[in-house]
Amino acid sequence: MTSLRKLGSSDLEVFPLALGGNVFGWTADQRTSFAVLDAYTAAGGNFIDTADSYSAWVEGNQGGESETIIGKWIKERGNRSDVVIATKVSQHPEFQGLSAANIKAAADASLRRLDTDHIDLYYTHFDKPEVPVEEIIGALDELVKVGKVRHIAASNITAERLKESLDFSDREGLARYVALQPHYNLVSRDTYEGPLRDLLAREGLSAVPYFALASGFLTGKYRPGTTVDSARAGGAQKYADSERGRKVLAALDEVAAAHEAPVGTVALAWLAAQPTVTAPISSARTVDQLPALLGVADLRLTEAETAKLTEASA
Repeated sequence: MTSLRKLGSSDLEVFPLALGGNVFGWTADQRTSFAVLDAYTAAGGNFIDTADSYSAWVEGNQGGESETIIGKWIKERGNRSDVVIATKVSQHPEFQGLSAANIKAAADASLRRLDTDHIDLYYTHFDKPEVPVEEIIGALDELVKVGKVRHIAASNITAERLKESLDFSDREGLARYVALQPHYNLVSRDTYEGPLRDLLAREGLSAVPYFALASGFLTGKYRPGTTVDSARAGGAQKYADSERGRKVLAALDEVAAAHEAPVGTVALAWLAAQPTVTAPISSARTVDQLPALLGVADLRLTEAETAKLTEASA
């Protein structure tokens, strides 16, 4: 049984891979989404990540499709107490921004779609610098006090704003961010490594990186000169055509061969081994894609292998 990891200073204990819900209601219909969720939890997974805006970008969708599917699945399986549900506020077409009124209205809408009375981890999806941190934290704290939210977290925020938020929580004795969801992977290291990572280490927050496989590039299926039929092919191909991308793939291939493991598993294992990282997020469109993701729970890279990948991606 894979051991769970503690999330920041919270009482949440999570599987070392968070299952991304961005594909539910987009490239995975309800039946497939249920199958993926079943397979993930059967393997010991318990950390499901979504957002109120998933997947408003699809023609004919309104946003909230992913939460609705997850809510129906939880109801059918009767497993609410076994899973940690994380969702986010600020990007839903009808609930834009981080004003206090919007945070509260969006949380109620998410609770309805998820068909639950509480959200385990509630993220500010994209920071809105025009809204004072006092207003944002004040609204989130109220949600925690009334029991609608257990813990709060941030995503897509600067180190300065995150520090300001933490300082305000400490000063006023209000709910405090326990985690950060940064854009971080082997080919995108610059925004997280530095002031943000240092702040998390100092303040005891967990990192839960998104785009952990760089839109699929780090699975190894995108190679220079290849074409892949996928909704994300454009994003992944730009890495395949760069010198950094080629170096990273070569190092990944070498380490993967040594462990007889999929390339994607190794990329996730590098991320999971980084200071402050508790659980990378990755999504699976089909049940077949899951084993390579779940493998991160059991794959331990040597220091030399971790260093080789770090160097290749510098």
